[in-house]
Amino acid sequence: MKKTVEASKGQMAALMELPQDKPIIMLNLLKFKDKVEESGETGQEAYQKYGASVVPFLQKSGGKVIWSGVPMKVLIGPEQDNFDNWDEMLLVEYPNVGAFLNMVREPDYPHHERSRALDDSRLIACLKD
Repeated sequence: MKKTVEASKGQMAALMELPQDKPIIMLNLLKFKDKVEESGETGQEAYQKYGASVVPFLQKSGGKVIWSGVPMKVLIGPEQDNFDNWDEMLLVEYPNVGAFLNMVREPDYPHHERSRALDDSRLIACLKD
């Protein structure tokens, strides 16, 4: 399976097609690098720094982390599925798609910090009812 840490232009365009007036929850699946070459720290340590630097952007957007944890086992699903590929999961709620997009389009948003910390990731947009 292809490793990804950034959204493609097509994925960003598809996100903009979601209803603009509903809250969204972003499901983050994260696999940290063993070691970040530039700093010598672990990917998890680098991601924690990214998380701290994102707080002002998150607050400005009206977003909030509603849950984080370590995935363990699949209870319902194919037995070969597992979450060994992921080190952490996060659920982050935003007032709407526009709030998320405005946040990540901020000129000073630390995309590079996220990218350098991660070996692989998934970011899944979920509409909140």
